[in-house]
Amino acid sequence: MTAPAIVSLIVVAAIVTLSCFRDLNVGILGVAAALALGVGMLHIPLKEVQANWPVNMFMTLVGVTFMFSCAQVNGTMEKITSHAVRLARGNTALIPIIIYFLIAAITTAGPGNIPTVVLMAPVCMALADRIGLNAFAMTLLVVGAADGAAFSPIAPTGIITNNLVEKMSGQLGITMTTTFAWTIYAWSFIAQTLINFGGFFIFGGAKWMRAQKSGKVSIDNLAPKPAPMNLKQWVTVAAIVVLIVMVLFFGWDVGMTAFFLGAIFVIFTIADDDEAVKNMPWGVIIMVGGMSMIISIMDAAGGLAIITKSIGTISTPITANGFLALFSGIISAYSSSSGVVLPMFLPMVPGIIAKMGGGDPASLITSICVGSHLVDTSPLSLFGALCLATAASTVDKRKLFRNLLIWGLSMSVVGGVVCLLLFGVLGLP
Repeated sequence: MTAPAIVSLIVVAAIVTLSCFRDLNVGILGVAAALALGVGMLHIPLKEVQANWPVNMFMTLVGVTFMFSCAQVNGTMEKITSHAVRLARGNTALIPIIIYFLIAAITTAGPGNIPTVVLMAPVCMALADRIGLNAFAMTLLVVGAADGAAFSPIAPTGIITNNLVEKMSGQLGITMTTTFAWTIYAWSFIAQTLINFGGFFIFGGAKWMRAQKSGKVSIDNLAPKPAPMNLKQWVTVAAIVVLIVMVLFFGWDVGMTAFFLGAIFVIFTIADDDEAVKNMPWGVIIMVGGMSMIISIMDAAGGLAIITKSIGTISTPITANGFLALFSGIISAYSSSSGVVLPMFLPMVPGIIAKMGGGDPASLITSICVGSHLVDTSPLSLFGALCLATAASTVDKRKLFRNLLIWGLSMSVVGGVVCLLLFGVLGLP
C-alpha cells in the first residue's frame, strides 16, 4: 500500500462518514478533495483533475431533469396521476396495484425516483388514510415502485449508472448497449418488486385487500375528477412521448433530446422555466459530479484497488453479489444512494472480477443497484422521511418511524440475501 492510496481511502471514508451524520452536499467536498489530492499529492495537472468532472453525465441529467421539472411545474404530472388512480373506479382493492405500476411508469418515463416520490407521496399517503390502508404498507409501495424503476436508461439514476458503466466497459469486456441498460433496469425492478410487494402483503396489504367489498366505493370521493388538461399540458405529454420514442426507437441521445424539447417549452412558455430550474435536483447533480471526481482520483492513487482486492478476497463469483448488495445497502442507509454509493461502488466491479478470476458484470452491477436502493424506505432517507411527513394526522408517526427504520435498515441484509440467491445462485440475469 502506498501513502497516496491510504490517504485517498481515508479522505473518501471521511467524506462518506460526514454524509451519514450531517446534512451537507458531499459533492462540494469531493471536488475540493479531488483537487487537493490530485494536484497536491499526486502532482496531476489541474486541467487533468478537472477533466474528471463527468461532463456527459452532467449535461444529460440537467436536460432530463429540466424537462420533467417543467412537466411538474405546469401541473401535467399531477393530472396524469389523478386520471390513473381513477382507473380503479369503485374497486378499491385495485388501487395499491394501480399506484405501484403508475409510480413505476412515471419514474421509467424520465422524471426519475426523486421527483416522482415528491409528487406522489402526499397523494398516496392521504389516499391510504381515506381507503383504510395502513401507512407503512403504502410507503412500501411508493418507495418500492420509484426505486425499482429508477434505473430506467432515460431517468437520472439510470443515466448515472449507465455513464459509470460505460466508462469501465472496456475493462469489463462489454459493450454498453441499450439492451444491457434495460437488462439492469428490468432485474433491479423485478428484485425490488418481489421484496416490496412481499412486505406489502405480509404487513397488512393482503388482509386489507381481502377485506374490500366488490367495488362499491365512490371513486369521486377517493380521487376527485381533475379539470381537463389544457393545451400546454397536452404539449407536455406529447413531448414526453417524443422523448421516449426518439430515445428508444431511433437511438437519440436522451440528454440532448431533452434539452431540445426543453427549449421548445421555454420558447412557447409551456411552463415557468425559472420555477422549473429552481425545482431541479441540483444537490444530487452536484453530489454525483463531485463524488465521481474524488473516486477517479482515489482510483489513480491506488485506493480503489485496495477496496476491490479486499472484497474480491472474501468473495467468489457467486457470493460477491450478496456482499456488494450488503455493503452498498449499509452505506446507502446513511448517505445518498445515487450521489454517493453508485459512484463509489460501481467502479469497483472490474477490480473485483479480476481479483476473483471471473464474475458476471451485469449481475454484480445489478446487485449494487438493488442493495443501494432497497434501504430508501428508512425514515433516515429522503423517501422514507417524505412518506412519514405526509402521512395522515390519524397515523401514529412514532410507530411508523420505528417500523420504517427497522424495515429500511434490515433491507441491507435482505438485499444481500436476495441478490445472492437471484444473481449468484440462480445466475440471473
